[in-house]
Amino acid sequence: MLFNRLKSKHLLKPSTCLLAGLVVFSLTACSSLSGLKDNLSESMFGRKLAEPPVPLTEFKPRMTAKVRWSYKLGDTMEYDFSPVVTGDAVYAASAAGDVVRLEAASGKQVWRVSAGEPLSGGIGIAPNLVLVGTAGGYLMAYDQSGKLLWKSKLSSQVLSAPREAEGIIVVRTGDSRIYGINVADGTRKWVYERATPTLSLRSSAGVTIDQGAVFAGFAGGKLIALRLEDGSVVWEVSVALPKGATEIERIADITSLPVVEAGLVYAAAYQGKIAGVDRAAGRVVWSRDISSYTGIDAEDSRVYLSHATGSVYSLDYFSGKTFWRQGSLQNRQLSAPLFMDKAIAVGDIEGYVHFLDYEDGSFVARVRAGDKPVMPQMSRLGDQSVLLQTRGGGLYAVDLQ
Repeated sequence: MLFNRLKSKHLLKPSTCLLAGLVVFSLTACSSLSGLKDNLSESMFGRKLAEPPVPLTEFKPRMTAKVRWSYKLGDTMEYDFSPVVTGDAVYAASAAGDVVRLEAASGKQVWRVSAGEPLSGGIGIAPNLVLVGTAGGYLMAYDQSGKLLWKSKLSSQVLSAPREAEGIIVVRTGDSRIYGINVADGTRKWVYERATPTLSLRSSAGVTIDQGAVFAGFAGGKLIALRLEDGSVVWEVSVALPKGATEIERIADITSLPVVEAGLVYAAAYQGKIAGVDRAAGRVVWSRDISSYTGIDAEDSRVYLSHATGSVYSLDYFSGKTFWRQGSLQNRQLSAPLFMDKAIAVGDIEGYVHFLDYEDGSFVARVRAGDKPVMPQMSRLGDQSVLLQTRGGGLYAVDLQ
């Protein structure tokens, strides 16, 4: 494990600021949050490798994957960005502050605007609105022509994509707060707060909204459900319990988006477990000792998971039983799996997109979309295409035939 290898070198030195490359501390530990660049996502996605990625195995393709179009947007720096598809439009953002709208079919630019400040959270969509979060702690709303309508000041930087439902924008900040914002004018409706641990991973996971409930994972393996209307807590449950002799070993944070399907909420913790939790009661129905940093997808009675070390799993919805495991992508810093009509897609640190068979996890196709790491979350672009953003700032539409 990355933590175990580094621990013996300098992770146990007295100055907690030496750990800033891997974890986020409370503000009492170092001078400022901006000085605490949590580069764990870089370790996981392409700048600091614990182990070199294994060479790719040869296989006979059963399908054809090709890049339909690409677009150069701009560097993402240490932040995680993912494009969003809605109708015939693609929206995306860069760390420098650029927000773009492209034609989904061709990748042709419709408009490109500057937010005027660095962005740190991915794109969110609301009715007639395009939403972005800034490193300075603002939520910004544009109309579909790229005109800024309003901006709302929050408590700290926005590290994930805002979500909207029932006229409420839900956005999460880096200090463990979740806000409910009025979609009409950006005014605050409610805020959920919880204590930030001394030691935790910086997460771009954000929140998932489903049928009037907001689901979010936190440090220490905690999964919560909030009421969308007022932010009150419905339930809280432990998906994974911290364990180990050191604080580093005891990190078991949920760093990926929860997924709601078939009456269960699925969540995975780094150095912890994946679990299926009863959506209504907040009761753990099943759990497995499988660690994930980037996350999961669920569809067609199966849960798909990228293990922290590079394996891809297919598990049963209701029991967690393993259907298959693809273990040929070790140390390739995989994105979360993406369910498509013909295969499961997963991106890696070298810019490859791998397509796996539903039934047994075997490779059916592979294509390289640039030479930079694929971001943790990819998006579907129609039934047979995937849209992804790389850490170098490239957008790619990949077709599978």
